[in-house]
Amino acid sequence: MSKQKSTFYCFSPPVMIATFAVEIALAVWALWRYRMSRLLQLSVLTFVCLAVFQLAEFTICEGMFGLSQLTWAKIGYVAITALPALGIHVLAVISGRKSPLLIGASYAAMLAFMAYFLFSSQGITAATCGGNYVIFKTNNAATSWYTAYYYGLEMLAVIASAYYSRHAKSARTKQALFGLTVGYLGFMLPVVVANTINAELIHAVPSVMCGFAVIFALTLGFYVLPRSATRRRA
Repeated sequence: MSKQKSTFYCFSPPVMIATFAVEIALAVWALWRYRMSRLLQLSVLTFVCLAVFQLAEFTICEGMFGLSQLTWAKIGYVAITALPALGIHVLAVISGRKSPLLIGASYAAMLAFMAYFLFSSQGITAATCGGNYVIFKTNNAATSWYTAYYYGLEMLAVIASAYYSRHAKSARTKQALFGLTVGYLGFMLPVVVANTINAELIHAVPSVMCGFAVIFALTLGFYVLPRSATRRRA
């Protein structure tokens, strides 16, 4: 089966590890500040998955922790594969829409791709550091389906969060959903701009997103959660 190179134009290793630290700090801060709830669990998982991808890229470049570059590539892909499904679930919780079929289908697709990238010899075959980016070799046909999964769910989340925001009865819910919309656009629009400038960057979508996903993490942590989660008592 044919392979394609997915070039990840991200940031330098120091920025990767700094972003990892920010996202882990957000997870710890959220757990300390808010009472345990489904929304908090999903948000913390989102922070952790974003952080794990940054750590994977950093480790591929720096060769730490005794695992191979290929192993870290698989770990990174598994981490970011969780994000679209988690986002759909976060949206459902904040908006109060149950959407069991959509959530179930999202998690089923997530698990299928995770299993493929972890266990298939054709999923990810190599990863090398280019200094300021990482080059991943992935299966061409699988990448097409993966792009559909990723773009499809995230575009759905943007449209649905904007729609639900306009029709929410509670002001806080309206604000939280608006923040979710802005957070998504904050790391999706750069991908659209990059692909418009250079069509070949379609193969770098995950890494372009990873550099800007910290915007989503900060928006979720400092704007969405304060309007939709319950603070712990002092």
